Amino acid sequence: MEIDYQNIKSIGFDADDTLWVNETFFREAEEEFCRLLSDYETPNKIDQELFKMEIKNLELYGYGVKAFMLSMVQSALEISNYNVPNTTLNKILQIGKDMLNKPVDLLDGVEEVLHELSKKYRLILATKGDLLDQERKLERSGLTDYFHHIEVLSEKKEANYAKLLKHLNIEPSEFLMVGNSLKSDILPLVNLGAKAIHVPFHTTWAHEQVSERETNGKDYKTIGSLRELLKFLG
Repeated sequence: MEIDYQNIKSIGFDADDTLWVNETFFREAEEEFCRLLSDYETPNKIDQELFKMEIKNLELYGYGVKAFMLSMVQSALEISNYNVPNTTLNKILQIGKDMLNKPVDLLDGVEEVLHELSKKYRLILATKGDLLDQERKLERSGLTDYFHHIEVLSEKKEANYAKLLKHLNIEPSEFLMVGNSLKSDILPLVNLGAKAIHVPFHTTWAHEQVSERETNGKDYKTIGSLRELLKFLG
């Protein structure tokens, strides 16, 4: 069944891996982390232990590069049985600093799409992660002026979105969310009665992956690139 977008008045956009590249830098950092600890474990084991540490620390540290840095340091200490040299710990911290200084690489068609849609809709940026880092990336992106409101959420669950929509006086039936993560950008909005469009990115963090059972019966559209939004919203 074709989804009707005629009632949409506001469109929310995720930021990382929807507007600009993000997850690629984490994968590169993980590879470098594995190389630094190669004397202690296999790459696969190191990767598994780092992921477990990240999930363990989510409640305390949240999302973003700084949380990732802390998890790398803790993982290095545990994997090495607290024998990892200070020079290696310093290199791990440098991995994180390098990530924070990465250029903001916009995905194809982003500015064109935001420019066109901002003429007709109220655009909202709804992302999660470290506030300072997300503010930095947004400023470097040059996209700030397209958004009516910018929100950096600690989590992207139904309750967080419901609070945001209430704060902005937006009815769920008049809201569309666009993002790369089914878990964070799509399913919570569909469950709230809003519309959602999935724009997959080629790399997805394991924590953001969902099963076919979780998406079964959920009404959302999947497109290949942001440019396709203009076909039915422009």
